[in-house]
Amino acid sequence: MVGIGRHGAAGRRTALTALGALVLSGIPPAAAAVPPPAPGPPPTAAQTLGADRPPAEVVRALQRDLRLTPAQAARRLVNEAEAGTRAGRLRNSLGTHFAGAWLKGPTSAELTVATTDAADVSAIRAQGAKAAVVTTALSRLQAVKKQLDAAAVRTEAADTPVWYVDVPANRVVLQAVSRTAADAFLTSAGIEKRGVDVRVSPDRPRLLENIVGGDAYYIDNTARCSVGFSITKDGQQGFASAGHCGKPGAKTTGFNKADQGTFKASAFPGKDMSWVAVNQGWTATADVKAEGDKKAQISGSVVALVGAAVCRSGSTSGWHCGKIEQHDTSVHYAEGTVDGLTRTTVCAEPGDSGGPFVAGSQAQGTTSGGSGDCKSGGTTFYQPVNPVLSDFKLKLKTTSAQADTPEPADGGVADAWATGRIYDVGATVIHAGVRYQCLQSHQAQGVWSPEGTPALWQRL
Repeated sequence: MVGIGRHGAAGRRTALTALGALVLSGIPPAAAAVPPPAPGPPPTAAQTLGADRPPAEVVRALQRDLRLTPAQAARRLVNEAEAGTRAGRLRNSLGTHFAGAWLKGPTSAELTVATTDAADVSAIRAQGAKAAVVTTALSRLQAVKKQLDAAAVRTEAADTPVWYVDVPANRVVLQAVSRTAADAFLTSAGIEKRGVDVRVSPDRPRLLENIVGGDAYYIDNTARCSVGFSITKDGQQGFASAGHCGKPGAKTTGFNKADQGTFKASAFPGKDMSWVAVNQGWTATADVKAEGDKKAQISGSVVALVGAAVCRSGSTSGWHCGKIEQHDTSVHYAEGTVDGLTRTTVCAEPGDSGGPFVAGSQAQGTTSGGSGDCKSGGTTFYQPVNPVLSDFKLKLKTTSAQADTPEPADGGVADAWATGRIYDVGATVIHAGVRYQCLQSHQAQGVWSPEGTPALWQRL
């Protein structure tokens, strides 16, 4: 082959010939424009939330407590992650017609979305969900529950200890020790009796205090509680736990009775949340204690749907799993009423308070209280973790080290997306000049920027 650098016409012809040979051989000339490679498919919801690679400890506990095979447990976690994204899209698109979403089925976790308008059925089915046409929108049910919340502030609610929105039943449910007590509470709330489903039960949830769930810690060298999730705040490391465990200023020692930290903030009753700042020598990790001293790691705080599988760590009863029954539940303990809890079928016992609840690798909340035990079964409530992070301005410690991620370039925009913020379904943000709408409630992390996480954000 004649070299490209030869002079004259013959040289130019030879150069063109050589250039053609280079192009035909698949070697692009330096001056030629090379198209960028086609972008790969965006990550699925399961990939974003880590549901396609769940901790082995979670899978084993689901096998034991939900009687699943390893394959069924793995498939369920993936289905739940994908369902959360589809439910978020539908919630945003259905608007005031939306009446809730939930999962059902022991292995497949099939998604059902409810609407008050039959015309929405085709849109729901197009998202791969079952459609349920009901009479009352979720917003209306939530308004009724808020009336009960307000009544509990004015009156004694000891004999009506639990109330919540039962999304699959499209009803507000009030648990009472007697029908007479229920009627009196409804009257004080100004609610017609036929508008609420009353369930009579002798159970009275109690706080699961003097305990450890996850790792133990002691308050002022007396009571015991359990570490929930590791957090950071302005460079300070610490952990979230239950509010009834200690008041601001109370000192804590660790499981080995070594000096540990101080309660910086606490709320109870009303809410059941606190956070403890730890001393030097203690390191915040993304770990949660699972079965047999194994560790499960936390990668985020995306809220799981009603019907999703959830697991809890506690030093008294260990590592147990069950399902989410209802969000936004109000519970009246002897010490006062707590609103916004999540009701589960996971068992717990005294000594498990403050411990972490997880769905796959997503943090859900910290143990508040409940009834029953892990021999006969029971009901346990947890304080959702995202309100804890939001109220106290904390960042969840995760495997992605989100706290070290810089703010986005458009941080000067009023509604710019930013790490560390809590975003609820329907919230809109601007990122890189593009507007997005949130599909699943979560705390934003650097690795979850909107353009790369269609599981969490929908481009508008």
